[in-house]
Amino acid sequence: MLVSLFVGCYNDLLFPGTGQAVVKVLERLGHTVEFRSAQTCCGQMHYNTGYTREAQPLMRRFVEVFRDVETVCAPSSPCVAMVREHFPKMAREMDDAKLLAEVEALVPRVFEFTEFLVKKLGVEDVGAYYPHRVTYHPACHSARGLHLGDIPYRLLNKVHSIKLIDLPESEECCGFGGTFSIKNADTSNAMLADKVRSILDTRAEVCVATDNSCLMHIFGALHRERTGVRTAHIAEVLASTEGEPFA
Repeated sequence: MLVSLFVGCYNDLLFPGTGQAVVKVLERLGHTVEFRSAQTCCGQMHYNTGYTREAQPLMRRFVEVFRDVETVCAPSSPCVAMVREHFPKMAREMDDAKLLAEVEALVPRVFEFTEFLVKKLGVEDVGAYYPHRVTYHPACHSARGLHLGDIPYRLLNKVHSIKLIDLPESEECCGFGGTFSIKNADTSNAMLADKVRSILDTRAEVCVATDNSCLMHIFGALHRERTGVRTAHIAEVLASTEGEPFA
């Protein structure tokens, strides 16, 4: 299968290793991955902060870049949720019938990385090896937006030599929420403190999630407190093999 990677601007700028990990996993499974260099941002950051007009051309660009692909895979739940939940609504509000038709045709072909593996490819064991104590944080967009449910757990449970520990109060938000962590810093920091306490209670070596935005927020606190606990995108865990660790 030819898979088009939408890496997301956040990963592209700050966590390029995540996109590389996705490519490694998909190629290991026998698929061809392309990266269309004309891709930019999905517009989620603009839209969520009220800049709908500024998000519209980014939506158009996304559609133009990916309109003819077989499948789009993105290692970012917020990006996929933006396409799936808000692109159709934006196109309707713009009263653009042609754009709406293109959006509706494209949406079913856009997948978050873990749901692509399990739901589209029917794969749970990707041949990963990761001999560490790991806990999983279900990011809000993955849990509440995309309703991934146990999909990430099913993938992690198939990783060889991993020790997966349940995260207490896992459904609680880490407090990032994009600009929420800036505009409501005190509340965000209180939520983050609760999340870090839960992570430390597991005595895990690594906190894993499907979204690097949450992981950046969580790692900041873990690092400031000198806990020694690392963070890793789930793609990096799944890309690791015996003798060739990725994360």
